[in-house]
Amino acid sequence: MKIIDMHCDTITELYNKRKKEQSQENLRHNSLHIDLEKLQKGQYMLQNFAIFQSLKKHPNMFEDSIHYIDYFYQEMEANQDVIRAVRSYEEIEKNQREGKISALLTIEEGGEAEGKLEYLRTFYRLGVRMITLTWNFENGIGYPNFIDEEGKEPDRKSRNTVQGLTEYGIAFVEEMERLGMIIDVSHLSDAGFYDVLRYTRKPFVASHSNTVHCCNHCRNVTDDMIRRIAERGGVMGINFYPPFLDEVPANENRNAYASIQKMIAHIKHMRKIGGIGCIGLGTDFDGIEGDVEITNASHIQKLVEALRKADFTENEIEAICYKNVLRVYKEIL
Repeated sequence: MKIIDMHCDTITELYNKRKKEQSQENLRHNSLHIDLEKLQKGQYMLQNFAIFQSLKKHPNMFEDSIHYIDYFYQEMEANQDVIRAVRSYEEIEKNQREGKISALLTIEEGGEAEGKLEYLRTFYRLGVRMITLTWNFENGIGYPNFIDEEGKEPDRKSRNTVQGLTEYGIAFVEEMERLGMIIDVSHLSDAGFYDVLRYTRKPFVASHSNTVHCCNHCRNVTDDMIRRIAERGGVMGINFYPPFLDEVPANENRNAYASIQKMIAHIKHMRKIGGIGCIGLGTDFDGIEGDVEITNASHIQKLVEALRKADFTENEIEAICYKNVLRVYKEIL
């Protein structure tokens, strides 16, 4: 079964390991969740590669992002026999015909544009085709559902229904839509989600977000959000991070576990609320820790087999694994 994954942090992790540890690991073969050998074994047709920087650690966000993007293209050039960067739907189709994996460049923190629409347009010219509007800090575009402050335990239950997109944030999403970039609302506050709905017209995604119904975490999406994403023609990507899949009661002495059955439960609920057309994959590989039953990208077909055993049809499984996301990419790119 072909696979499209809307979110991983592999390029960011490889670059950081090289810079900090003088690591020689590369995209073709490494110790992370994702490398080219694992993608081939997992039958991936397309992988999104996110550039992520923390606002608190990178004072020169735009300048630093160029180093990450340059590294992404170095890896693309070194491995063009297996994988090629894509900027349009036509290039995805071309790679499919030629037996190549497609790589879509994304940014996880909209603050990397440093409040400048000209930087956003520059990212587009450099091949960025999806941006997650916020991470865990207010960034000039909008607000997340919880603030990740050092030394403080964030409130992971309460939802931010007040602070949405700023005036600049509204201009940002409107310009993304004009350019042909995919708006990603994972991490964004509830108020920000509804602002995106209000100020845009095309489909948007929650690239790596699960359901509140199955796991009450404010990073997950509510039933109304599932309906709104589905009505707009967008897609949500199942996130493999254990605390977003498995809510552990306070009286249980165990850690969250990202079991395949938990993933199936979230997928079933998405289907119940929004229909099969709103479901995709957004593993968050190499951006997550913890006990994950699908240990890396080479084992992703275990989820496919579990969906079959859970009585999903082949058409439904194809929709979840790649067709829904491909539909959105065809419309926007």
